[in-house]
Amino acid sequence: MFLVKLFATLGSGLIAGVFFAFSTFVMQALAQRPPAQGIAAMQSINITVINPLFMTVFLGTSAACVFLLVFSLLKWHQPGAIYLLIGSLLYLVGTFGTTIVFNVPLNDALASVEPESQIGASLWASYLTKWTFWNHVRTVAALMTTALLIIALREESKI
Repeated sequence: MFLVKLFATLGSGLIAGVFFAFSTFVMQALAQRPPAQGIAAMQSINITVINPLFMTVFLGTSAACVFLLVFSLLKWHQPGAIYLLIGSLLYLVGTFGTTIVFNVPLNDALASVEPESQIGASLWASYLTKWTFWNHVRTVAALMTTALLIIALREESKI
């Protein structure tokens, strides 16, 4: 069980770092480029992010959080169970859920436009604002998950 908690903690921390980078400088850099260049770069990022390493961490952390959520409910009396529950819910809803419900559809819409088109330029302006807002949400959720899972690990070590 310790290894699942550790994997989820490290995974949520890694994901928080990736999303933090996008929120603090990647999207700002893309916004400074002409729309066609920003669109083309983001389209490329959205393709290359689907790779075994990133997906293992992103989806593996989601799976670990599902497991920890169930474990926390079944072992409610154990120290740290509340931190496991809240941390897992934050990752599943705030990070994974936000990605699926908000960021992926925005990425899909961006993938369907030609970077040089007027439609692309128009979409790009709203994409930058919306995508970055939802990225902030998932960054905070992943970071809070990391903190709560660290607390859960610490509570367990007090036994």
